[in-house]
Amino acid sequence: MSGAIRVLIVEDEPLTAEAHAAYVARLDGFTVVGWAATGRAMLAAVAAEQPDLVLLDFDLPDAHGLQLVRALRSAGSAVDVIAVTAARDARGVKNAIALGIVQYLVKPFSFRTFAERLTTYREFRRRFEDRRTLTQADIDQSLGSLRPTTPPDHEKGIARETLDAVQQVLVRATEAASASEVAEVVGISRVTARRYLEHLIAAGQAGKDVRHSGPGRPEYAYRWLR
Repeated sequence: MSGAIRVLIVEDEPLTAEAHAAYVARLDGFTVVGWAATGRAMLAAVAAEQPDLVLLDFDLPDAHGLQLVRALRSAGSAVDVIAVTAARDARGVKNAIALGIVQYLVKPFSFRTFAERLTTYREFRRRFEDRRTLTQADIDQSLGSLRPTTPPDHEKGIARETLDAVQQVLVRATEAASASEVAEVVGISRVTARRYLEHLIAAGQAGKDVRHSGPGRPEYAYRWLR
């Protein structure tokens, strides 16, 4: 490949943006060229930086991600977009596909899933380098390269239903909650709750602080980052 793929991260939560930038830095063939926290900043950054790829959160303070993709296409931009979002309603996903979004990552996700999606995207781009025409087989292989070879990974032992329940506890909490408190609400063991909470931290969706509540060993309190 003639140079690294230039990536613009569009995410309004700074810690999540930092986590995604760290993920990109771990992959060969990619470099982060900027970060935008709003739709207006994203459109300006695309014009100024000319990235090859935008990692786009749909839920921004001033615009929805699909509106921004439509604006890009109306302006003649062919920049590739990967959705990196918690939105997973069927209509929204269908519209994203119709607008040419090349990959769709549902938050939270592990580094393994992130790496697989970006690696398949990198291979997809490589198939078009130095090619003026494509055979049917070339086209089929190019489209097939965007499909993941393994099912979505939320780490071994991480169930989507339980993960959603743990997320909702943090989202609705008025203050940080301990693993024991989350476990009680969800109806799981403290050890299981802690595993799911640490998974959310690894995905850049949660943070934790040390809570001192009297003598004895301090405990961690977990909070939602959005």
